[in-house]
Amino acid sequence: MQADTAVPNGSSKTTFKLAFASIGVVFGDIGTSPLYAMREALHPVVENGGDLRAAVLGVASLLIWALILIVTLKYVVFLMRADNRGEGGILSLVVLVETLFHKKGGFVLALGMIGAAFFFGDAMITPAMSVLSAVEGLKVVNEGFDPFVVPLTLAILISLFLFQYKGTAGVASLFAPVTAIWFATLGIMGLSHISDDLGIFHAFNPVYGFAMLIEQPGLALLVFGGVFLAVTGGEALYADMGHFGAKPIRLAWLMVVFPGLILNYLGQGAFIISHPQAVSNPFFLMVEGWLVIPLVLLATAVTVIASQAVITGAFSIAQQAMALGLFPRMGITHTSETAHGQIYVGQINWLLLVGVIILVLVFQSSSNLAAAYGIAVNTSMVVDTILAMIFFWKSRNLPRIIVLPALVLIFAIEATFLAANGLKLNDGGYMPVLLGSSIILLMVTWMRGRRALTDKLRKESVELVPLLESLERRQPTRVAGAAVFLQTDPLYAPSALMHNLKHNRVLHDRLVFITAETTSEPRIETEERVSVKRLPLGAWLVEARFGYMEQPDVPKALRACAPFGLEIDPRQASYFLGRRVIRMSARSSLPYWQQRIFIMMANQSSRAIEFFRIPPDRVVELGMQMSI
Repeated sequence: MQADTAVPNGSSKTTFKLAFASIGVVFGDIGTSPLYAMREALHPVVENGGDLRAAVLGVASLLIWALILIVTLKYVVFLMRADNRGEGGILSLVVLVETLFHKKGGFVLALGMIGAAFFFGDAMITPAMSVLSAVEGLKVVNEGFDPFVVPLTLAILISLFLFQYKGTAGVASLFAPVTAIWFATLGIMGLSHISDDLGIFHAFNPVYGFAMLIEQPGLALLVFGGVFLAVTGGEALYADMGHFGAKPIRLAWLMVVFPGLILNYLGQGAFIISHPQAVSNPFFLMVEGWLVIPLVLLATAVTVIASQAVITGAFSIAQQAMALGLFPRMGITHTSETAHGQIYVGQINWLLLVGVIILVLVFQSSSNLAAAYGIAVNTSMVVDTILAMIFFWKSRNLPRIIVLPALVLIFAIEATFLAANGLKLNDGGYMPVLLGSSIILLMVTWMRGRRALTDKLRKESVELVPLLESLERRQPTRVAGAAVFLQTDPLYAPSALMHNLKHNRVLHDRLVFITAETTSEPRIETEERVSVKRLPLGAWLVEARFGYMEQPDVPKALRACAPFGLEIDPRQASYFLGRRVIRMSARSSLPYWQQRIFIMMANQSSRAIEFFRIPPDRVVELGMQMSI
C-alpha cells in the first residue's frame, strides 16, 4: 500500500526514460506558472505603492518556499508514499483512507467529493488561464495585437477540445521534448538576469517572506493569492503517479523542473529590481527583439500541453467517480491500445469546452482569471492535506512524530493561501465556488437517488435462489442457447428475468447471472477477475470484479469463467437487460427539485450496452416504469 511504484526491471535506463516522458505530462501546469505568478503576486504592491525591492524579495522568498514545502515536501516526499497499488490522486486517497477505517462513505467520501468537484473547476480554468497568459505575450511585441488575444485563445482552445476524441497517443511523443525545452528556457532566462541584482539570493531566507506577512498582513494576504499560482499543478505529481511511477516523477522534479522554476523566479526578481517598469509583464520582457515571438510560440505550445494534461486528468477523475457511484454511467472510449490512462469521455469533454469558452469570454484576460484560478486548486490541495494527515496517522506509514507536524504546518500555509484566495471572491473567485458547488450537488443527488432506487427495488424484488428452485420444480419451456442477465445485487432476481418469464414464458438452456463490482483496488489481476457458483436449474452466478481505474467489461469477465467450468462464447450469448423509465413520486425521500435533477441525470446516463462493452446485436432490452 505504501511502497513506491516499481519501475520495470529496476533499470536505470527505464527510470530515466519514464522521468523524461513524465516531464511532458505531469509538469506542464506547474511549468507555465512563471508566466503569471510573479506578476500577479506583485500586482497588489504596485497598486498600493509599496517598496518594490522589499516586495520582490518577499515574493521571491514565498515562491521558493511554497515550492519546497507544498510541492517537494508534501507531494514528492509524503503523498507519493500513499499510493493504492501504484495509483495516486484524490479519489485513490479516499479509497485508501476508507480501507484503513473499514468503512465507506461519511466524512472521508465527503472530502473526496469536494476535492474531485473542485478539480473539475480547475480543469476548466487551467486551459483558459494558461493559453490566455501565453497569447498575451503578443502584446509585448506590439500593443496592436490586443484585440486578437481573446479570439486567438478561443481558436486554440476549441481546436484542442475538438481533437480530444482522437486521443493523445499520436502527439504524446512531442510533449516531453517540447516541455523539456521549455524548462531549459526557463532556467537560461533566469540565469541570464540573476546578475542584474545578486541580492535576489536573499530570497532563500524565509524571513523575508515572514516579514511581509507581519509588517503588512492585509497586503500580504493579497500577495499570497498570487504566490499560490506558483504551486498550481503540484497535485498532478500525485495524480499521475500510476502512469510513470513515483521514482521517475521525483527524479524529473528534482533534476529538471524544480531547478528551472527556481532559476526563473530568481531571474524575474532580479530583473524587476533593476527594471521596475517591467513589473507589468516581467516574463516576456526578460527577452528582447525577435526572441519574443519564438518565446510566445513556445509558451503557447506548453500551455496547450498543460491544458491537455488537466483535461486527461478530468477524464480519469470522471472514470473513478463513476466507479465509486458518484456520477452516472458515461460512455468511455479508450484512445490507446497500450496505455490504460488514455481515455476519452465525450460528455465531460463538451462540458469542459463550454465552461472554458464562458470563462474566456467573461474574464477576457489572465489577470482577471487569476482571481478564479487559485480557489479551485487551493481547495483540492487542502482536501489532499486533510486526507493525508488521516492516512499517515492511521497507517503509520511514516513516523508520526515527523510527518504529522510537517503536514500541520503545510495545512496552516495552505489555509492561509485559501484565506488569501477568499479575498478574491467578488473579483471572480465566485466562479470555481459556483462550479464546485454545482458538481457536489449533482454527486449528492445521484447518490441519494441511486440509494432510493435500490431500496425500492429490494422491497419489490424476489430472491434469486428460491425463485430458481421453484422453477426447477415446474419448469417453463426451455430454448437452446445461453442467456446472460446483468444484476445489481446477486441476492435478488434481476427485473429482466422476471419480465422475460412474465411476457415470453421461456428460459434458455444456460442461464448466467452476472454482477460487476468495483473494488477498492485500481486494477484486478485476470486470475482474480471472477468467482463462479452453480445455482439450481443449472444456472450460474458470476461475480466479476473490476478496479476503479478499469472500465467494466462483461464479455471479458465471461471469458475468464472457463477455468471454473463455465465455457461460454460472449459473442453468441443473448444478453437480457432491464431498462428503467423513472417517474416522479410524491412519497419519495427526495424533494421534488432533486427528483427532477436525478431523472435528468439518469436519462443522460450511458446505456449499459456501451458501458459494459456488451455486443449490441446480442442484446434484448425489457423496459419497466418505476418511481423513486
